[in-house]
Amino acid sequence: MTTPKKLFIKTYGCQMNVYDSERMAEALGGQGYVEVTSADEADMILLNTCHIREKAAEKVYSELGRFKGLKAEKPDLKIGVAGCVAQAEGAEIMRRQPMVDLVVGPQSYHRLPEMEAKTRAGEKALDTDFPEEDKFEKLKSRPKAARGPTAFLTVQEGCDKFCAFCVVPYTRGAEVSRPVDRILSEARDLVERGVREITLLGQNVNAYHGAGADGSDYTLAKLIWDLDKVDGLERIRFTTSHPNDMSDDLIEAHGTCSKLMPYLHLPVQSGSDKILKRMNRSHTAESYLRLIERIRAARPDILMSGDFIVGFPEETEADFQATLDLVEAVNYGYAYSFKYSTRPGTPAAERAQVDPAEADDRLQRLQALITKQQRAIQDNMVGRTVRVLFEKPGRLPGQMGGKSEYLHAVHVDDADVSAGDIAPVRIISAGTNSLAGVLVDT
Repeated sequence: MTTPKKLFIKTYGCQMNVYDSERMAEALGGQGYVEVTSADEADMILLNTCHIREKAAEKVYSELGRFKGLKAEKPDLKIGVAGCVAQAEGAEIMRRQPMVDLVVGPQSYHRLPEMEAKTRAGEKALDTDFPEEDKFEKLKSRPKAARGPTAFLTVQEGCDKFCAFCVVPYTRGAEVSRPVDRILSEARDLVERGVREITLLGQNVNAYHGAGADGSDYTLAKLIWDLDKVDGLERIRFTTSHPNDMSDDLIEAHGTCSKLMPYLHLPVQSGSDKILKRMNRSHTAESYLRLIERIRAARPDILMSGDFIVGFPEETEADFQATLDLVEAVNYGYAYSFKYSTRPGTPAAERAQVDPAEADDRLQRLQALITKQQRAIQDNMVGRTVRVLFEKPGRLPGQMGGKSEYLHAVHVDDADVSAGDIAPVRIISAGTNSLAGVLVDT
């Protein structure tokens, strides 16, 4: 019997990268690889990178430098870089770090088996093309191994919005939506393997326009309604959305589709119309607030999440105050906030930058407000009964943890439930990042 080769994947960034890492592991599984949790024992190390954070490329080079000693000890060890930094840097990665054997962009990882074979033959393998073929169609069927109760499913990739701060259109390419039948097939397969909740992924997921089996054009809402009919699938979520693509039918689905969870991540980035225009966001603070009103009219209990960038070029204190005003008006259950940092090749990188100390101060003030809102919403959950999808054991004996409809982390002590069970839980206390509850007899 052939000894399996060992694969270590380190994943950076968004949920789509998590999904991509799963598919890369499956693709290499056909080459005899099994995943391991330590780079020290691996025959291949694959860094699946993200280009969103500050100095992303330099961080990847730093991480690669840590593997030099391991490569010296194990000359047959293969090291690869995948994802958005791979797409952006390309052959430069191999020039700066000659020990790297393989560089593959996010649109080409279906070619990993052939690329891995080249590295085993002593060659370097580089592929950062935007191939015409559908990578999802070229990938082998997913193995039938059991899964946890939640899973990601990519339905759309790329973005045509060209926000001034963002590299996604350059690293992931133009918007492309997967055909409906392939998504439904993958969803049914996941459910057969134990998945009860699916999160639909896309760089701009609510811009989804996939082809139906009859050739018709599907919106995301129409896709959700088809997924609603999948037996055994109990929960549907989606991320990440753009305000300009929150269509009427998608808003309506939040109020009428029982499997679509009452949680929506809808980035706005700034509360200043001047800054939004400079960001090329194509919406205003007022249009965003009116959109939130419509969404809450359809689903009053929906929990809103958002993204914010502070210290964007030319942002004044008045612009920042407009952001604080918007946050106050929306009352977010979650929000992610970041200090602007330049991305080479994006329009904003060439503009006059805000003083870093001022940007730091603004970020701290914004995060304090967001934390206050988040904590108040979690405190208000005490006494309410929610339905929790249990995912895994907690830190204490007998404890189980999972997620409520609102994506709150919930743990229950002495819980007579298993992973995959959905059960009513009465919330008895709220912590900084999670809720505690007790099972409710039904």
